[in-house]
Formats: sequence, C-alpha cells, structure tokens
Amino acid sequence: MKLPFRPALLATMCLAAYGAHAGALTVQVSDSAGKPLADAVVVVDAEGGVAMPRVLTPGQIEQRGLKFLPLVTVIQTGSRVSFPNNDKVKHHIYSFSPAKKFDQKLYSGVTAAPQVFEKAGLVVLGCNIHDRMVSYVKVVDSPYFAKTDAAGVARIEVPAAGKYTVTAWHYQMSGAIAEQSVALRSEAPSALSFKLPLKPPPIGADAQSN
Repeated sequence: MKLPFRPALLATMCLAAYGAHAGALTVQVSDSAGKPLADAVVVVDAEGGVAMPRVLTPGQIEQRGLKFLPLVTVIQTGSRVSFPNNDKVKHHIYSFSPAKKFDQKLYSGVTAAPQVFEKAGLVVLGCNIHDRMVSYVKVVDSPYFAKTDAAGVARIEVPAAGKYTVTAWHYQMSGAIAEQSVALRSEAPSALSFKLPLKPPPIGADAQSN
C-alpha cells in the first residue's frame, strides 16, 4: 500500500539525517545594563560550511489594532509569510529592504497573497496608510533559531556534536550582530549569554508589544 506523502515526516527525516542526537542550547539575552530583552533573535549556524537542512515553516504577520503582530518574525530562507488584515480599516504593506522589496496594495481581510522571502537579511515592513506601523522580519539560512521570551531566554534544539556559531540580534540594538562560538556535545545541554547595546528610543516613540 502506498503511504501518503507527509511534509512533516520529510522534515523530521532531514533533521535526523543531519544529526541523530540533539542537544538543547539555552541563550540569555539582555541589554548592557543586564535587563532581559524580549524579541531578540538567536540563530545557530554550523561552522565549516556544513550544509543546513531546509525546514520551511510558513509565517504569519497579522494587522490588528493598527499594529503588525508579531513585531518580530524569524523565518528560514525560502519561507512564505501571510498578512491577514484583522482590522476594520484597510492597510497597504510595503518593504524597501534589499533582502525583500515588495508593495502590497490597499486591502482588507485575507485577500493579500503570501510573500516568499528568498534572501537572508533583515526586512522592515511598514504601512503606507498608518506611518507608525512597523514590523521586522529576520530571514536566516539556518533552521535552528528562536526568539527570546519575556525573560530574555531562547531555547533551541540543535544537532549536538560539532562547532557552531551563535548570533544574537535585536531590532533596537546598536552596532554589529553579536556572535559567539560554541562546541556542542551529544545530548549535553549548553548555555550562552549575550549583552546587547541598544539605541536610545526615539523621542515620543510608543513601544509596540506582541
């Protein structure tokens, strides 16, 4: 009997082929004063040019309350992101970022087609109708990534054996992306911490929460 094709099963097989044993990496991200940072993006890349599996999980950024939710999204290169408008007014989404330029004309509901993000980098989204709306899409080549929670903690399951480069980024940080190297061992949990310097908030800026 021919079994049905299951994308989730294929993704699991790819991860298994890449590394049979998995280890947990816990990363604490805070600002220069030690305050935990939520919505920081932590990415783990294999060193030595090792090919990374592609596990494309669709993303979604909704518009609600004249905000993009979530404020920060992280996806693997090649993933699709949909933009449902759950407001009672129309929105017009755009991006001028080199990693993904697009212009989603005025619409409401779920009529906007998903966008495919095919190039790694940072994509900043805005709305032509509501200037204060902003969202950040971090597109990465690695399938091993996470956002920090309210306590500034990200937890990532990665193949344990080998050397990896771990990077941390926050939409308010100043300077280059922070980076550390770590040697992971089979089934042994590891922990790292980052302190990121932040830009001063713009005068009169309102914080947008997820």
